[in-house]
Amino acid sequence: MRVVVQRVSRAEVRIGGKIVGKIDKGFMLLVGVTHSDTEADADYLASKVSQMRVFEDEAGKMNRALAEVDGAILSISQFTLYADCRKGNRPSFIHAARPELAQPMYDYFNEVLRNRYGLRVETGCFGADMQVDLINDGPVTILLDSSR
Repeated sequence: MRVVVQRVSRAEVRIGGKIVGKIDKGFMLLVGVTHSDTEADADYLASKVSQMRVFEDEAGKMNRALAEVDGAILSISQFTLYADCRKGNRPSFIHAARPELAQPMYDYFNEVLRNRYGLRVETGCFGADMQVDLINDGPVTILLDSSR
């Protein structure tokens, strides 16, 4: 499982011109699932995201976690995180999980963030054509991969 974490001052996702998810300060997550992912992968990454200390403290150091700054999450499913671009110019998505595996794993990941860590999580719509707008704060962008 892969998650791109972007620290944002705001983010929103639209489908058909309508806002379906919106946050202020927090994380915008792009979440990709591969064939071999299990709930243990989702648990591991949810723990990392919830405890990641990338928000500034009084001394200006990145030392605070999301809950400490009353932040929220906008989580977007993103199968293209498993693009394989080694051959040719057209990416292969053979390593991305099929929707019947990916969607339950994506939903589980978001529920762990909500229920185990008490975070507010907004989402887009799995598999939909979405337009995401965000202000990357810092910029801070971190790639997490449960297999590494």
